Amino acid sequence: MAFGGATAPPADTPRVKIESGTVVGTLAGPARLFAAVPYAAPPVGALRWMPPRRALSWSGERAAQAPGPACPQPIRPGGAPNLGGYSGPTSEDCLTLDVWAPRGARRAPVMVWIFGGGNVAGASGFFSYDGRNFARDGVVLVAMNYRLGALGFFAHPALTAEAPRGQPLVNYGLMDQIAALKWVRRNIAAFGGDPDNVTLFGESAGGADALDLIAIPAARGLFNRAIVQSGGGWGPAVSLTRREADGATLATRVGLPGASATAAQLRALQAETLIADQTGLTGPALDGRLMTRTAALAFASGAQDPVPLIIGSNSNEASLMAAFGSTAAVIAARAPAPLRAAYADDGPADGEIGRQMFNDALMGAPARWFAREASTHAPSWLYYFSYVPERQRATRPGTNHASEIPFVFASLDAVPGRSAKLTPGERAEASLVHSCWVSFARKGRPHCQGGQPWPAYSPGTDQLLEFGEPPAVRSHFRKRQLDAQEAAAKARPGWP
Repeated sequence: MAFGGATAPPADTPRVKIESGTVVGTLAGPARLFAAVPYAAPPVGALRWMPPRRALSWSGERAAQAPGPACPQPIRPGGAPNLGGYSGPTSEDCLTLDVWAPRGARRAPVMVWIFGGGNVAGASGFFSYDGRNFARDGVVLVAMNYRLGALGFFAHPALTAEAPRGQPLVNYGLMDQIAALKWVRRNIAAFGGDPDNVTLFGESAGGADALDLIAIPAARGLFNRAIVQSGGGWGPAVSLTRREADGATLATRVGLPGASATAAQLRALQAETLIADQTGLTGPALDGRLMTRTAALAFASGAQDPVPLIIGSNSNEASLMAAFGSTAAVIAARAPAPLRAAYADDGPADGEIGRQMFNDALMGAPARWFAREASTHAPSWLYYFSYVPERQRATRPGTNHASEIPFVFASLDAVPGRSAKLTPGERAEASLVHSCWVSFARKGRPHCQGGQPWPAYSPGTDQLLEFGEPPAVRSHFRKRQLDAQEAAAKARPGWP
């Protein structure tokens, strides 16, 4: 997937010397782009399912002008985008990142992006993640690839047995993200970035990973603030034992002797074989080493890194319902009477009630809860993204999952087929949202374009900024419904 419009390097090709060698980038509008820069050694052979090692050095100059392959993931035939919007190519040699830096930058704020895709799909080079407008506005944007699915979140008794005492297990994708953040601290000054002013942000699984990184002690001090876009965070804890059982099941499916398979046999498998059916291997698990508690438990106990936080959700997260194997009518029909009663104002149609229940349970209620828990230790800001482009308002009930991303990146022009159809309203919305994210990265507070107010979250006032038409600050937004979802969540086993 090519970056939106990056061209062959002109005569004034940018070059940067980093710890592993010299990289040669290209100019992309107002940005210097350095693509597919290795931040860790290739996790292949004996390094598969091992914590990432430092990138290998090279002599001479390394071309960094085009996106590299993404980490292995299911690719649909015919070139159709997969769950993460990606269509190839892939390789296990994928631990690279892309840097979009302002020309002449010196100690510029840095933003590090974690893409979504269920921790099984996606890539740093997706067109919506075009970082040139962050660079235009004085921010160094870094987007990394990380191991996915059965290569990124895998456990098996043989791997546990061979690991030295204390060596992290299971969460290789999270380890990669931490390695990328450490690379940023060591190298970003060479691109004009400030290693002491780093904002971590991510969407969907990337947002959930950001919550985990806020909670993981090994990531503490690697970033100064965080933004979580549609990250959920109330999912059940997954144990090492459960993930080992999933790994043993996968081993059986591919012809190995299940839990008795050896580490050598597992590492001899082709990546394509491993990812063909990776049921259950879709995200972090508690290994008792890197990850000892869920993000929700860390926030509930005040054990998270107390960084300023922006967090929020979209108005039609229910666009994900099919991926969860459900329908709005089924969700509404199965809701217990007290929960359904809270949605009386959203009815009477079961379809709309179920859609709103899905939105609130998966993303809206967790976002408010995390904002509240975070606010006792550092400032937090809550948002609700409901803006829908004019041409889609007759067919979409709200802002689909992930549809806010090109507004955050101000990359609407990079979306294929969109630039000629953009309206002044879309451009204004993108300018507003992008300005809020940029100002947060600069100073740790969202001072938005045009003086748009966005008060810090307080449980008493319970305010959020709705990015809608028009944008507005709301108090006690959907309080009855969100309170009901929180009560339902707290009644389930395993609540923090």
